[in-house]
Amino acid sequence: MTSTVPAPVTRTAQGSALQAVLLDMDGTLVDTEGFWWDVEVEIFAGLGHTLDDSWRHVVVGGPMSRSAGFLIEATGADITFPELAVLLNDGFEDRITRALPLMPGAARLLAELAEHQVPTALVSASHRRIIDRVLASLGAQHFTLTVAGDEVPRTKPHPDPYLLAAAGLGAEPARCAVIEDTATGVASAEAAGCHVVAVPSVAPISPAARRTVVPSLEQVDLTFLRGLITY
Repeated sequence: MTSTVPAPVTRTAQGSALQAVLLDMDGTLVDTEGFWWDVEVEIFAGLGHTLDDSWRHVVVGGPMSRSAGFLIEATGADITFPELAVLLNDGFEDRITRALPLMPGAARLLAELAEHQVPTALVSASHRRIIDRVLASLGAQHFTLTVAGDEVPRTKPHPDPYLLAAAGLGAEPARCAVIEDTATGVASAEAAGCHVVAVPSVAPISPAARRTVVPSLEQVDLTFLRGLITY
């Protein structure tokens, strides 16, 4: 669902002006980054190729077009991107049907944002079919809108997904807090002008201007997010 009603400015005594919270999905709210890699390893093994574990850092967090394209080129596998995309989505969907572990602190944070009626969006590079399946466990009611990777002309690391989410919530990107777990997602959010909370899942992420790094969502609550935006 997309809202075009301007998001309320939520202020604290310290002068916070947080308008919305935008959250990545894989590796941020659900512990599924490893699922994608496992599916990729299994598919390419069936094609007669062994994936180098060092490639995991190359493909994590990016759009399927980038990760799948890289693996096809790196292995020389005899498969097209459309064929591989179907296999990847099918394999991933099968895994999340069997188990969908949430990241520590995710359920508590989503409940707190909902309780305080903070406009919240799910912004993922995953395809719509995957997001809708995950929402069955996360709870669609926690999100005012959701943005899928196959619904934007350019997905992460481009700013388009986060710009679309902010606009859909009627929020200024500079007054949005984004929570991401990969460098690709962080780049997307920062290019959109948002303040980023990075919770690294696979590869380290360094602090930077308008970027705060924490080890877990358990360190993140609404007070923490409001404290990031103080103008």
